[in-house]
Amino acid sequence: MKRLLIGIMGLMGLMGVAYAQSPFSLQWHGFVNPHYYADSRSVVGGREDMMLFYPKPIVRDSLGHDINDGWQANMLAITARLGLKVVGPEMLGANTMAYIEGDFTGSTNATINNLRLRHAYFRLYWDSHELTVGQYWYAMVVHEIMPMTNPLNMGAPFHCYARQPQVRYSYFPTGNWELLAVAQWQLDNMSQGLLNGAPASSTLFARHSLVPELNAQIRYHSGKIFVGAAVNAKTIQPVVNTTGMAADGGLYTSLSYSVFGSLTLRGVTFRAQTLLNNNLYEGCSLGGYLMLADGTFEDWHFNTVWFDAERNTGHWRPGVFIGYAKNIDYGNHAGLTIFGRGHDIDYLWRVQPRLTYKTLKGLDFTAEAEYTMAGYADPVDNLRLSLSVVYAF
Repeated sequence: MKRLLIGIMGLMGLMGVAYAQSPFSLQWHGFVNPHYYADSRSVVGGREDMMLFYPKPIVRDSLGHDINDGWQANMLAITARLGLKVVGPEMLGANTMAYIEGDFTGSTNATINNLRLRHAYFRLYWDSHELTVGQYWYAMVVHEIMPMTNPLNMGAPFHCYARQPQVRYSYFPTGNWELLAVAQWQLDNMSQGLLNGAPASSTLFARHSLVPELNAQIRYHSGKIFVGAAVNAKTIQPVVNTTGMAADGGLYTSLSYSVFGSLTLRGVTFRAQTLLNNNLYEGCSLGGYLMLADGTFEDWHFNTVWFDAERNTGHWRPGVFIGYAKNIDYGNHAGLTIFGRGHDIDYLWRVQPRLTYKTLKGLDFTAEAEYTMAGYADPVDNLRLSLSVVYAF
């Protein structure tokens, strides 16, 4: 046993010498995040409803009682996260880095508590341009202005929330302006369509189109000001047959637009975005598309706007999120096949105040109230009360 311990220690010493001579440096970080939440009503959401979209409609039993009404509560720690940043040597005349990050929310509701890949990308950056390749934030997720609400919500479904495999290129013509182009594919967040004649969520609808989802943005950075605009083009083949019993359908291309920005003023950060959303279901957003009786497709839009404000200094940091979404094509769905989220909602709004206490040493406590109103034919609301703790390292 003594010889074995000496051998292991010697091997570790050799590994340490080899690592010390490596041109790569490793930086670990992460956090543990227990999260308690209670809802006054059943909700449409993900991961044990920890990611809340909106309350469910009224559904009455044989006695006339609304089965979706009534309080329920839960506690989870699935957002515990571990990330590794790798800073590498200069390559091809560029500075280099890579990043890998995972948590335990799983890739679907069925795999909750399993390890899930969040980010896995490398980046090359020169003086005036930058290339990112791998899994990173979905292009319509402007992470620089992401709402600072409790996980997993992060402003969804008013603000998109997803990550996709992609190639992302940024060009900086001056010190303040940035031109961004993204080509991205699907994995965890998938399109909806007809697969072998049945409604399904699958990457096949995007894969069979042969066209990646494309996004272009223009951004302006100047000190405490950040503004930008984006256009997003998604092409899918909504009807796919893998059994050979029927022919595939044609392609459908949808366009979405966004204007966004943030401002830091006197210790308070303001963030806002407006979104004309057409088929951003994969981004945990509202809307989708419609299939007509003749097999053609029609746009289905939501118009969304949200605002977030938070104090960014001191121990006590109050904040508030406000979101509103309008179903522009509400009531035009009769007799059509519908793919997406929120077709039976005319409007959706949310007010979400929060209060965080930061020890400034990695331990944070947050209390939050989230009131969401969904404009079904019979409108309903939900109040979520939540408490969370983050121990970051």
